[in-house]
Amino acid sequence: MNSGASRSIDQSRSKSTALGNNSRLYLAIKTAISFRACVLFLVVTLINFFQVVVAAAAGGSNSGGLVDIGGGRKIYLKCQGTGSPAVVLVGGRMASADDWSVADKSAPAVFPQVAKFTRVCAYDRPGTPVGEKPSRSDPVPQPTTAKDAVADLHALLSAAGETGPYVLVGHSYGGLVVKLYARTYPKDVAGLVLVDALSEGLQDALTPEQWTIQRKLINGDMREDLALYPAVEWIDPDRSFDQVRAAPPLPSMPLVVLSADRPWGPQIPPLIKAGKLPKDVPPDFGYVTDAAQKKAQDQLATLVPNAKHITNTHSGHAIHKEQPQLVVDTIREVVDAVRDPTSWRRSETMTTPSGKKSMKVLGNHR
Repeated sequence: MNSGASRSIDQSRSKSTALGNNSRLYLAIKTAISFRACVLFLVVTLINFFQVVVAAAAGGSNSGGLVDIGGGRKIYLKCQGTGSPAVVLVGGRMASADDWSVADKSAPAVFPQVAKFTRVCAYDRPGTPVGEKPSRSDPVPQPTTAKDAVADLHALLSAAGETGPYVLVGHSYGGLVVKLYARTYPKDVAGLVLVDALSEGLQDALTPEQWTIQRKLINGDMREDLALYPAVEWIDPDRSFDQVRAAPPLPSMPLVVLSADRPWGPQIPPLIKAGKLPKDVPPDFGYVTDAAQKKAQDQLATLVPNAKHITNTHSGHAIHKEQPQLVVDTIREVVDAVRDPTSWRRSETMTTPSGKKSMKVLGNHR
């Protein structure tokens, strides 16, 4: 209440002693003052209410829950922030939406940071556990393929009313999914960020014998997982790769490839010794994987003209957790390029966690 209203009330109280509490004039004045006070209170309340509404709108429409995608199925989706293009985060195998809200060493995670400059969404594919709990999305028969994941994501975004074109960000198996999505629905995708993505190029770089071993490593030993959670996600990489190969070419768009630079080679023998990998995996197979993965990652950076490839990431496979700021900065760069296409050629380098410039700008060398 303002000072003028307070003074009016104080003055009325000083007059009331002379007029008497039973005076009609006193009652009229008191009623008028009370009415003015009530009106002022309502105005202040409404102002505060609209300030809250405006602040909530500025912070974005936050949501998290099940979305009916048809066919008697629901998928969990959470979104936050405002602005376009919307960013859609797609995790690796068995990674729920929460995977993008976790970071190592208490660093700010990717999801909330991206929400500060645009709309961002993440979701649970069927069979992706949330901690020790089952997936929030309805189960489906396993194994699944990249094409299944693309169909689900398209139905989910449509049903949720999240409008494109989107910037799609995919980690590991999620990278294969977003690449196929962009080739299947090219008008719905404005940019891509591939975070140490799985690709058909990995299979192409291995002999059939080596691929037999690698295929086992992609899904891991499923016996324990299936015993604990029969509906857990596992994938058919051969069918998924064939689906990607059969898809139309990727249209020109801003594309950044982030590649892990921590080699697998030295990590394999300890994993075999600890029983985390099958004993029939050759001890030197990590070096085979490193060589094949390098070829596959280089190939991804040739999918479109002027793609960018960051190789000095100072990270293992989970770059979005080990170096979340690098991933956030990369997403921001692609979002900026969608908003202002002229910015893409102006920004040909990016500072990595080491402070060095390691961006390659590549043409289409297919």
